[in-house]
Formats: sequence, C-alpha cells, structure tokens
Amino acid sequence: MIELALHILDIAENSSRAQASLIEITLIEDMDRDTLSLEIKDNGSGMDEETMNRAMDPFYTTKKVRRVGLGLPMLKHAALSAGGDFSIESEVGTGTRIYASFQHSHIDRQPIGDLPGTLTALIIGNPDIDILYTHRKNGREYILDTREIRSTLGDIPLNHMEVLHVIKENIIEGIAELNL
Repeated sequence: MIELALHILDIAENSSRAQASLIEITLIEDMDRDTLSLEIKDNGSGMDEETMNRAMDPFYTTKKVRRVGLGLPMLKHAALSAGGDFSIESEVGTGTRIYASFQHSHIDRQPIGDLPGTLTALIIGNPDIDILYTHRKNGREYILDTREIRSTLGDIPLNHMEVLHVIKENIIEGIAELNL
C-alpha cells in the first residue's frame, strides 16, 4: 500500500469482517512535534493472543479471496520506516485497537492519500456500521460521525447516492479547513 488511506480502508474492512458495529478512526497531525498518528479501534469480535501474533505474519490471513495478509505487517513497516511506532491490542469479545505513528516530515512517510474517497467507500460497503472519523491538525478538528448523520436521515440509508455525495463533500471541506 502506498498511502495511509489504503491502510485505513484495509484495517476498517478487517473490522467489518470482525462484526464491528462501530469503527473509530483518529488521525492526528502534530506539526509542532513533527508527528502523525493513526489509531483505528473497533468493537468487533477481537483476537486472542495467538491470532494477534499471527496477524503480523504476512503469510497469514482469514480472507478467502487472497492468500496473504499484508495489511498490518505493511503498516508496521511503513511506521517504523518513517521513524514511528506501531502497536496492536485486542481482546476477544471486546475489539481491536491498531496504532501507528510516523515522523510527519520523514522522507519515507507515506502520503495520507484520498481520505474522502476512503471514508465514502467504507460507508458504501458497510452502511450498517457506524464510523467515527476524527482528524486533528494545527489546533483544528474535523469530525465525521455517521451516528449523527443516521439520526438526521431517519429511514434514508447512508449509502444513498445523494447522501454519499453530501458526505464526501463535507469530508473534503472539513479536511481542507484543517489546512488553513
């Protein structure tokens, strides 16, 4: 994977397969400390210690479509290669937390990528899963909470094309405001 948005998509899809009803994605860009941190938490089925250790093996996967599970090992490698850190915590029946940090200015740090496209794709593919996306940068904060959107929409599904368009535009504007 060449950008962090693709790592987010891969891990969130793992959360979906783990029957999560809520996926929390937090991206913090701290320019003063020259760090970028990414945390993805879910309330899915979680993993026991053995499965968690195997999840870091690039030749292990629970997916039926492909025979390798490169997502987590590649994110760990990306974080460590960019002067950062990586951790994974999980508890059966409670969920999983993935954390990766990067030196923001590191030449080898992957670009953030297309977050609006990634978040929209997550909503399209998982309309019944709630997503809480928080992005902080330069003392500003953008939050997308599909629970709030869902309560406003009533019976209209999140993956309705007009709703998706409004959500994607909101994400684009919200992230743009972080860079002011």
